[in-house]
Amino acid sequence: MTITRMLAIAVLAVLALAPAAGAQTKVKFALDWQIQGPQAPFITAKATGAFQARGLDVTIDRGTGSQKTIEQVATGTYDMGYGDINSMIEYNVKNPQTPLIAVGIVLNSPPFSLLSLKKNGIKEPKDLKGATIGAPAGDAPRRLWPIFAKNVGLPADSVTWTNMAPPLREPALVKGDVKAISGFYFTGFLNLTENLKVPESEVVAFKYSDYGIDLYGNAVVVRVDWLKANEETVRRFLAALNTGFKAALKDPKTAITHIKAAEPLSNEATELKRLQLAIAANMVNDEVRRNGLLAVDPARMQRAIDQVAVSFELPSKPTVAQVFTGAYLPPAAERKLD
Repeated sequence: MTITRMLAIAVLAVLALAPAAGAQTKVKFALDWQIQGPQAPFITAKATGAFQARGLDVTIDRGTGSQKTIEQVATGTYDMGYGDINSMIEYNVKNPQTPLIAVGIVLNSPPFSLLSLKKNGIKEPKDLKGATIGAPAGDAPRRLWPIFAKNVGLPADSVTWTNMAPPLREPALVKGDVKAISGFYFTGFLNLTENLKVPESEVVAFKYSDYGIDLYGNAVVVRVDWLKANEETVRRFLAALNTGFKAALKDPKTAITHIKAAEPLSNEATELKRLQLAIAANMVNDEVRRNGLLAVDPARMQRAIDQVAVSFELPSKPTVAQVFTGAYLPPAAERKLD
C-alpha cells in the first residue's frame, strides 16, 4: 500500500469520527444568573469554538436564579442548565416524577455567605443574634441558615429574615434597613465594594464553607430522561466545558474579554475580580487538584446530601448515584489542572 493511500485512509477515518459539517446538535442551556466572571467556563467554551468543534450548537441564556433554572430544565424549557446542586436535591425529592441529575460540578465549594458591615457591630457570627437579615425567599444560603446557625451556636429563630429582590440586598445593607444579607460571596462583596464604594475593610463576611458546611455548589444539571436519550450530546458538552474551564483558569483576563463580548454592559475590571474570587474560593481546591475538574468525592457528596436533607427537612434522602453521575465526564487525565 502506498504512503499516499495510507494517508487517505487515515484522513477518512478521522472524518468518520468527527461530527458531520452542518449537522450540529442544538442544545439550549440556561445559566444560573446573569453573565458575569464566574460564568466564564461556559462563555469561554462557546467563544473559543469548543462546543462547535464537538458538533454542538449551544445557545447560552442568562438565568434568574438556580431555583428557576432547575424548574426550566425539569419542564423541558431548556435541555441543560447550571444551578445549585443542593436546590436540585430538594427539587427531586419534591418532584420525583421529573428528576434531574448533576453531570459536572463547576463550583466545588459553594459561595454561600452572610455579609454585614463593621458599623453594625457584627464581628463574628454570634453577633448576628437579634439581627434582621435581607434575602430573597428562595435564596440558598438563607434556606441553609439553620445549619449555619447550629454550627456557630445560635438558635435558628434568633434572627429575623426580610424578603427582598436580589438587586436590593446590598443597597438595603448600606442604608441600614437590615443588619446583614445572605447571598453568593463573590456577588455581594463586589456589589458592595465596587458598585456601592464600601471600603473593603468595612465588609464583614461569613463564608458558610468556613463553618462546617461541606456542601458542593453549582453544577451542570439535566433531566434524567433527557440524559438517557442524549448521552453522546452530554459527553460532548462536558468535554467542551472542560476545555473552556481550563482556558478560563489559565487565562482569566482573556476569559473576561469573552464575558464582555457576551454582556457588553459588564465592567471588565469588576468581573475579573469576581472570577478571581470564584477561582480561589470556589472552583479550585485540594479536591479539584487531586481529582480533576467537574468531579465529586462520593463520601463528601454523601455528607452533603445528609446536611441538605436535615436543613430542608426533606421527607426522603436520595443516594449519591441519584444526585450525581461522572459517567459522561472526560477521562480524569484530561480534567487534571496543568
